[in-house]
Amino acid sequence: MMTQQQALEIVKRHRNNRVVVTTMSAVPTWAALSDSPLDFHFIPSAMGHAPDLGLGIALARPERGVIVLNGDGCMLMNLGSLITLANHPANIHLLILDNGLYEVTGGQPHAGVGHADFAELARGAGIRRVYSFDNHDSWQAGAAEALAGPGPAVIWLKIEGRLGQQTPKPPRPMSEQIARLQAALELPG
Repeated sequence: MMTQQQALEIVKRHRNNRVVVTTMSAVPTWAALSDSPLDFHFIPSAMGHAPDLGLGIALARPERGVIVLNGDGCMLMNLGSLITLANHPANIHLLILDNGLYEVTGGQPHAGVGHADFAELARGAGIRRVYSFDNHDSWQAGAAEALAGPGPAVIWLKIEGRLGQQTPKPPRPMSEQIARLQAALELPG
């Protein structure tokens, strides 16, 4: 198993110049690792819709690429996004950070803990590039391949849960994040 911090440090090394969309418990961890205008912290989120936001960005700027850091609870809230990703191919890498918990609402186990196989769900939805990593060493060894190449790709990372987490706050107001991302993507304001 690995911590969220360890998992995201590896993402940072392989990010290149892609947009990174974070949600829920990944927000404070990623914000401590990166302060790029290409970071978008999707809080308050419509839980489960970060893949949709990432897909929109990837379709609008296919040359840029997008990494979405999504929790397992968020993924369960919108499994249909896997089918959407498979049927609207774009340069998007969806990372599912699986700790078996609804971390920011008190650490309750979610309904899929121990039996939801996100890799099989992604394959069943039609996504061809699917990877699973359950420890730091295997993720470190396989990250370059998993995060390279065309999207859509789904990467299922099993990480340690953390109890006592609070709903995160974005490091910047949403209006500032939007303006920074628009400028970085050279989109009209």
